[in-house]
Amino acid sequence: MSNNYLNELKTLSPKNFILLTIAGFINAFGVTVFLSPVKLYDSGISGTSMLLSQITPEYLTLSVFLMILNVPLFIYGLKRQGLAFTVYSVLAVSIYSLGAWLITDVLPVDVSMVSPLAGDDLLLCALFGGIISGTGSGLTIRFGGAIDGVEVMAVIFAKKLNMTVGTFVMVYNVALYILAGIALKSWILPLYSIVTYAAALKTIDYIVEGLDRSKEVMIITNKPDEISYELIKTFECGTTKIAAKGGYSDMDKTVIYFVVNRFQIARMRNIIHTIDPCAYVTISEVADVFKSVAMDKTE
Repeated sequence: MSNNYLNELKTLSPKNFILLTIAGFINAFGVTVFLSPVKLYDSGISGTSMLLSQITPEYLTLSVFLMILNVPLFIYGLKRQGLAFTVYSVLAVSIYSLGAWLITDVLPVDVSMVSPLAGDDLLLCALFGGIISGTGSGLTIRFGGAIDGVEVMAVIFAKKLNMTVGTFVMVYNVALYILAGIALKSWILPLYSIVTYAAALKTIDYIVEGLDRSKEVMIITNKPDEISYELIKTFECGTTKIAAKGGYSDMDKTVIYFVVNRFQIARMRNIIHTIDPCAYVTISEVADVFKSVAMDKTE
């Protein structure tokens, strides 16, 4: 084993193992209790496993296909994604597979025909199945792994196919739902599965990036010192000044970089326009905000 892999093994966290185990069981609950009983489909390899388990002999269950399809993909992507990611992902998929087996074959819960919680209501099953499985997937991503090998496929093959990772995943899922419609000779369930996919995708965003995303603000102004001082005093956090030059006027400018939450935007806007009515301001979402310890000591 190379030194890089040994170093990565040292970074593995017991906390992550516990949380990934929880994530795997959450994913299994969402899929087997809400989606699989009414023949709705998850996305990616999980959805593929669900479809294959329904059109093959009974001994080839969802749990079997989850392991057969996912684990080789994670191992194949080991060099690209790293040992820690691969270990975390294989753990999450294994727990997902174990949880699916326990719910369908061991626990006294009947999930063979309809959802024990939502009955045969396809909309409820699609929404809650998507939200719950999305929670499991989001937790897996947040704590260092992935619960579905399609993301690994996307990272490996998207560039070779001249696609973005997001486009690759979308194309894969569209193809999956089309095949499901052909296999079932009905488009109702694949269309509801798209609702599941949308709910799961939004839930993953919330879990990975937080319910209240921060906003990054770029302020181009002729009064950087006054605005920066007032922002620091009002919000009790730092700003960054960046030297710039106007493309049209060729005049020296200063760009102030500032991060706020959405509840502070109105107050920030009033401060800026009170000091410099001609300031040019752009506001964008940021996925995550963190500060290193070293930076903290230098401020």
